[in-house]
Amino acid sequence: MSHPTPTDPATLGYRPCVGIMVLNRTGHVWVGQRTDMPGDAEGRGTWWQMPQGGIDENEDPRRAALRELREETAIQSVDIIGEAEEWLTYDLPPHLVGVAWGGRYRGQRQKWFAARFLGDDSEIDLGIPGTPHAEFVTWRWCAPAELPALIVPFKRNVYLAVLRSFEPLLKA
Repeated sequence: MSHPTPTDPATLGYRPCVGIMVLNRTGHVWVGQRTDMPGDAEGRGTWWQMPQGGIDENEDPRRAALRELREETAIQSVDIIGEAEEWLTYDLPPHLVGVAWGGRYRGQRQKWFAARFLGDDSEIDLGIPGTPHAEFVTWRWCAPAELPALIVPFKRNVYLAVLRSFEPLLKA
């Protein structure tokens, strides 16, 4: 029985992506519990994350963040209140390199935004008609300090950097 040759991560680039930290009026952060799909980039487990997703070709990152937020959560009542200065990257764990995202990327390069949620929780809908795959099975508001423990381990450094970047907004 032959085993596939592992993909060398150094031969792959990063998937261009955005993330959006949605803060409610009490300073809590929106997180969704991911669907547990075989072959998904996060691997197996009951991980939570903030909305994020790929940037379409020639798409402005801010628009991509708002689009991803709408597609994944139906949230539209937001004001962008912050943008991380730097793009953040993470690498997939070795067993997912060459598997996730069709094997084209070693990880993601993300531009993060912070947004203030101006709507009511009833606006949030994880089952948007017409989308082929729901990203999340449930959601909740959490204290910013809870985030690192909820996130799949290989993304934690990015989440810590996002928390540092938006720290002044978290205290507002």
